[in-house]
Amino acid sequence: MAAMYTCEIMATAEVLGRVYGVLGKREGRVLHEEMKEGTDMFLIKAVLPVAESFGFADEIRKRTSGLASPQLVFSHWEVISSDPYWVPTTEEEYLHFGEKADSANQALKYTNAVRRRKGLYVEEKTVEHAEKQRTLGKNK
Repeated sequence: MAAMYTCEIMATAEVLGRVYGVLGKREGRVLHEEMKEGTDMFLIKAVLPVAESFGFADEIRKRTSGLASPQLVFSHWEVISSDPYWVPTTEEEYLHFGEKADSANQALKYTNAVRRRKGLYVEEKTVEHAEKQRTLGKNK
């Protein structure tokens, strides 16, 4: 399960794309958006995982040059639907997801973060494609 924040963002129309970009990068989902009466401000309601929220306010202000201001309030716990140890097994899954299933598995990411924080063993590759370093100059 993942803790979720309800995020209310007030932003102007010209920075809406950047707000959506930051929310998407941090696994947020927009619930609805409405324009405030008599102003050019939009009120965006979204949900955002607590684990992804660290530095969120700074990043959204930086990306929008201060034209968007978020407010985060704890909302609920949400079940993560994916299996942290899933690997593609059938031919169809290999064709759809690729051999390594390149999209990041959120459940595995959260599990590994908790295991790392508690000092438990985390199975991960540190070097994927290593090559011996060459010197480009001539040896004398």
